[in-house]
Amino acid sequence: MNYTTYLLRRLLYMAVTLAIISMVIYLVIQLPPGDAVDTIVAQREAEGDVITEAEELALRRQYGLDRPLVVQYVDWMIRFLSGDMGRSIRGVPVSDLIAERLGATIMLSSISILFTYLVAIPIGIYSATHQYSLPDYGLTTLGFIGLATPNFLLGLILLYVFYKYFGLSIGGFYSPGMEEQPWSPAKVLDLISHLWIPVVVIGTAATAGTIRVMRGTLLDELGKQYVITARAKGVAERRVIMKYPVRLALNPMVSGVGSVLPELISGETIVAIVLGLPTLGPLMYTAVRAQDINLSGSVLMVISALAVIGVLISDILLVVVDPRITYERKG
Repeated sequence: MNYTTYLLRRLLYMAVTLAIISMVIYLVIQLPPGDAVDTIVAQREAEGDVITEAEELALRRQYGLDRPLVVQYVDWMIRFLSGDMGRSIRGVPVSDLIAERLGATIMLSSISILFTYLVAIPIGIYSATHQYSLPDYGLTTLGFIGLATPNFLLGLILLYVFYKYFGLSIGGFYSPGMEEQPWSPAKVLDLISHLWIPVVVIGTAATAGTIRVMRGTLLDELGKQYVITARAKGVAERRVIMKYPVRLALNPMVSGVGSVLPELISGETIVAIVLGLPTLGPLMYTAVRAQDINLSGSVLMVISALAVIGVLISDILLVVVDPRITYERKG
C-alpha cells in the first residue's frame, strides 16, 4: 500500500470521525434545559417586554426549534457542509463570527505549539544528558511549577505586574486604537509586542509537560544496547545522541501534535477571556451560555476538525522522523 492509498483511507476515517463527533456535539448542546428561544424570552421579559405564547411559537419556527431533534440535526449538518452555518440568536451569520476569530485562533495556537517545542525539546535533551545534575534538578522543579500553575492565573499575574510596575496594558493583540489601523510595519511590531504574552501564558503548561516527556523518552533510548555499542566503538558523544536517540525520542512529541492543538484551543478559553483575546474560545463560551445552537455547534465542529487534521499531520510526520514506521499492511 502506497502513501496515496493510506492518505485516502485516513481521509475517509476523518470524515467518519467528524460525522460521529457532530452527532455527539449536537446531542450535548441539547442536554441543558431550555433552548435559545427560552434565553431570548427571558432577556426580553427582564427588559419589561411581555411575550405571548404565539410570539414564542413564532420564534421557535424562526429558529427551526419546533421540529424533531433528528430533523434539526440533519438540517444543521447539511447547511454546515454547504458552508451555511446559519445565524446566531443575535441575527449575525455564524460564518462571519467564526471568520473574524479563526485566523487569530490558528495563529495563536500555531505559535504556541512552535514555542512549546522550540523550548521543550532542547531543555529535555539537556536535562536527559545531564541526569541528576544541579541544572537537571532546577529544570525539573521549574517543570513541575509550570504544570501546577493554571494558565489563567499566570495571565492575571502578568496583567497585574505589567500594569502595576510598568504602566502597560498587555490585554488583547494590539494597543488601544491600533486594531482599526491598516496593516503597516508599526502595526506588525505592535502585534508582536503583544503576542508573546499569550503565547507564553498558554504554552507554559504544555512546555513543562513536553520537557518531562522528552527527558524520560530520551533517557530510555540512551540506555539501550545500540547506544552502548556506539559509545564502545568510540563514536563521538554528540553524534551518538543526535543520530538516533533524539530522533526516536521525538516520536511522542510528533504523535502528540494532534492532541496538543485542541488542548491549546480549549485551554486558551479562560486565558483569552482574562487577556481579552479575540479568539474562538470566548465566542464558544458565550454561545454555550446563550444556548445558541448554530454558533456553539459550528465553533465546536471547527475545533474538532482542527484536532482531526492535527492527528493526520502527526501521523504523516512520524514517517519522516522514525524510519522504522511503515504503512504497508502486514500479510
